[in-house]
Formats: sequence, structure tokens, C-alpha cells
Amino acid sequence: MNRKRLDLAALAVLAPVAAAVLFFALPLVGLVLRAPWGQFAEQLGSAPIRGALWLSLQCSLAAAALSLLLGLPLAAWLARGAGWPRTAVRVLVTLPMILPPVVGGVAMLLAYGRRGIVGAPLEQWLGVTLPFTTGGVVLAETYVAMPFFVLTVEAGLRSFDRRHEDVAATLGARPWRTFWWVTVPMIAPSLRAGLVVAWARALGEFGATITFAGNLAGHTRTMPLAVYVALESQPEAAIVLSLVLVLVSGAILFLLRHQWFPGR
Repeated sequence: MNRKRLDLAALAVLAPVAAAVLFFALPLVGLVLRAPWGQFAEQLGSAPIRGALWLSLQCSLAAAALSLLLGLPLAAWLARGAGWPRTAVRVLVTLPMILPPVVGGVAMLLAYGRRGIVGAPLEQWLGVTLPFTTGGVVLAETYVAMPFFVLTVEAGLRSFDRRHEDVAATLGARPWRTFWWVTVPMIAPSLRAGLVVAWARALGEFGATITFAGNLAGHTRTMPLAVYVALESQPEAAIVLSLVLVLVSGAILFLLRHQWFPGR
């Protein structure tokens, strides 16, 4: 009787687990089953897809580099204290992770658009226009990707043993030298993880990009936007691009498995 109850209890737990696994697995199975494997290389080598792939690679790498340039000092500042100013900044940094991307794109238009609070002076004084340009794609991708980098690196800095910095200071090293030669190498795993996740988020960005930078072939049409366009007239191309993005995401999870899944 007890054995039967245990079996029923195990089944009651495993049933929703199996349902959840199927919920996530079936869309991927659908992609694999419907993929035009015979035309895969041909589709991947077509001019529109190659253009979208190349543009996505350029813009996502630029967004990751900007995230590093601006996000590392920000993460270091957030990790080295407490209080309401840091809390307010952390909320501000985290907001793009929660906002619908389209809302982020609208907000960016109001800030960096041709009539925006920053965009208008930029165009009048320097002749620089950001919306509906490749630079606008980089800006939109950085906006949604940088929070992932900042929060990952901040967590690494908070778990860092500050006694190493104290030793460097007693040996006469200045703060900046200590940071670059002691702290940064010791938080390298967090830096790598933050960069890879930021790059992946930039690579998959859709909503903010299409709202702020548009969908211009060869200029702002990245891979997710190309999937959206191809789905209407070239479903095979949309499936191929989707599979490429799935493979990239899977590769990223594999590379970061020791960072996110210790002991695996």
C-alpha cells in the first residue's frame, strides 16, 4: 500500500515535469522537423541572409564592446558601496531587462531621435543622426544588452576577496593599477560571462531595434528582423535563420555551463 502511494506521488511530480520539458522541447522539435535541410547551405548563402548575418555580427560585437567600455566602471562603482544613489542607479540599469523592448525603442526615439532631447542637438551641431541607421542598431542593442553585463560583473566583484587589493595597496600599487592588474584578472570568469550574455542578448534583439532603427535591408535589418520579414514570403529562410540563432544560443549555454551550472 505504501509502495503504491509512493508510486502515485512520484507520478504526480513527474507528470508536470514531463509536461514542462515538452513545453520547451516541442518548439525546437518543430524547427528541426520543418527545416529545409536539403536547402540549408543554399539558404544560408543567399545574399539577404548573408547580409543579415554579417550586420548582426558587426552590431552585436559593437554593442558588447560598448557594454564593456561603459558597463565595467559602472559595475565597479555599484559593487563598492551601498545607499540610495546606488540603489536608484541599479534600478535604472535593470529597467531595460523588464521593459517591453518596443517601449525601450520608443523611449530611445524620444531621447536620441531627430527631435529627441539628445538627438536634436546632435543633428543640429554635429550632423549626427542615430535613428534608422546602423549606429542606431548598435545603440538599441547596447541599451538592452548592457544590463546583463553590468549585473553579472557586479556579482563577480561583490564575491571578490578584497584582501588581494589590500595586499597590492600595501605594496605601493595605486587604485587604478590594482584594479587592472589584480581585480580584473581575478573576476575574469564574470567578465567573460557578462560579455557573452550581453553579446547574445544583442544578437537576438528585435523590439527596440525595429522601433528605433527600423528594418532597412543592408543597414538595420539584423537576423531577428530578417526572420520576421522572411516568415511572410520565405518561410524556409526564416526557419534557417531561426536555427542559426538556436545553435548560437545553445553554444553559449554550453560554453557557460561551468559558470551557471557548477559541477556539470
